[in-house]
Amino acid sequence: MLEKDLILKEKEVLERVGFVLDEKQRSGSFVLLDEEEMASNYTEGVTFYSMGKAVEEIKGVKEKLWTLVDRDKDQWTRKAASQPPRGYFIHVARGVKVEKPLQACFLIATSRMTQTTHNLIILEDGAELYMINGCATASYVNAGLHIGITEIFVGKGAFLSYTMIHDWASQVEVRPRTGVYVQEGGKFVSNYITIKESKLTQTYPEAIVEKNGAAQFASLVFAPSRSIYDLGARIYLNGEGASGEIISRAISGGGKVYSKGHLIGNAAGIKAHMSCDGLLLNSEGSIIAIPELEANHPEVEMSHEAAVGKIAEEEIEYLMSRGFSPEQARSLIIKGFLDPKILGLPPALEMEVNKTIEMLGEGSL
Repeated sequence: MLEKDLILKEKEVLERVGFVLDEKQRSGSFVLLDEEEMASNYTEGVTFYSMGKAVEEIKGVKEKLWTLVDRDKDQWTRKAASQPPRGYFIHVARGVKVEKPLQACFLIATSRMTQTTHNLIILEDGAELYMINGCATASYVNAGLHIGITEIFVGKGAFLSYTMIHDWASQVEVRPRTGVYVQEGGKFVSNYITIKESKLTQTYPEAIVEKNGAAQFASLVFAPSRSIYDLGARIYLNGEGASGEIISRAISGGGKVYSKGHLIGNAAGIKAHMSCDGLLLNSEGSIIAIPELEANHPEVEMSHEAAVGKIAEEEIEYLMSRGFSPEQARSLIIKGFLDPKILGLPPALEMEVNKTIEMLGEGSL
């Protein structure tokens, strides 16, 4: 699967979004190259198929699609629903704990094409999985449209860490649509990372969380000039003792960033928090924080905080006093602001993500 000529040629692009060609580092791999699906799986208790194969061979998969995302939600979901389902299907059996991450990459290799995807992830009770999802354009492509539908079911006491790394081109539009259902005692963690220019990225995933379950959405974003990032998440905390968190770290280098969030507490013992922190590097860009808290039960604890500003001069002066140039000091502060430690990854995966941020940031920050 990974010996495809184009994939080998675009090795550097894939590595920037966390996709490695050394399969010993992963539990399974999937690539969608324009509209061509390629999947390989080598872990007991895990089914990792292309969606086309899963729909044909596994009973009930087709009926599970469009149960968490409304196919008539908007023009983008309707567009995806009109196409054959392409993407991946993941099923992790009850109690299986996958030691190494699964990886997937959605690569646009034809300029100005529309790539539609539909992914389905099912974790049975007590299962655990780390997923790295990379999205990119080939090095010679500068325009296109990506529509990604993802539906995720997290079983009782199960855990899923879902990390997305985007490296699109300057004229690419990105329209992900995601629905998540977390059963009792389950936990879902979503991490989104992008620090490259793209025309527009607009997403607002929704999660439903049952009793003692948890959902967290975190994003690390650097928006260069001419980029628009319209990001947010909504969490329905429906069960007693459920918790939710939305974390946003955004830097505008001339682009526009919307940091949105909506936390809805519908039962007793709910705990939810939202934090939006932004750095504005110049007067060309903007950061708009829009937090919403909705309490529908008297016994909830919900809070939010938002702060937007510039890099403090004293921080730059301090680093300069330690021998750094103004440019080096500025870069260090920006990279510190985008520290992946807030994502709660295990140490080995955190190191990988940190390397990815370093690669993405070369010449950008």
